Amino acid sequence: MSEQSIFFFFEEIRFSFTKRTLTREWLQKVAKREQKKITALNYIFCTDDFLLNINKQHLDHDTYTDIITFGYSPKTSKKITGDIFISIDRVKENALTYQTTFQNELKRVMAHGLLHLCGYKDKSAPDKALMKKKEDASVALFHKLNA
Repeated sequence: MSEQSIFFFFEEIRFSFTKRTLTREWLQKVAKREQKKITALNYIFCTDDFLLNINKQHLDHDTYTDIITFGYSPKTSKKITGDIFISIDRVKENALTYQTTFQNELKRVMAHGLLHLCGYKDKSAPDKALMKKKEDASVALFHKLNA
């Protein structure tokens, strides 16, 4: 498996992001479960304001969000190429709101973006329920690999 096809970047923020090799292995396994292969995936961790600007510029939304995913592979492709922007500010706040740890919420959001690139949606109630189930399974897989 080529874990080096997954990269981590930081825009306007500094935080401790450990277990990068394990995280790459985990993300490749999540993709493999969906019969996909990550060929080039960038996770860009940033502030609320940085992501708000992207949301306004590219999606014409004037709201804070925890994640924005841009996929560059054709929908029918088995290969995943994309950029996933994650607001660390939102992840911290969501962890408090959902009464979970920052690390668990970060893994959930990272999986969420990857699952979008695998073709999952989250607009309707049934789609949200399936996405939540897939996120939970993905986070559990990380903990299993980290045991």
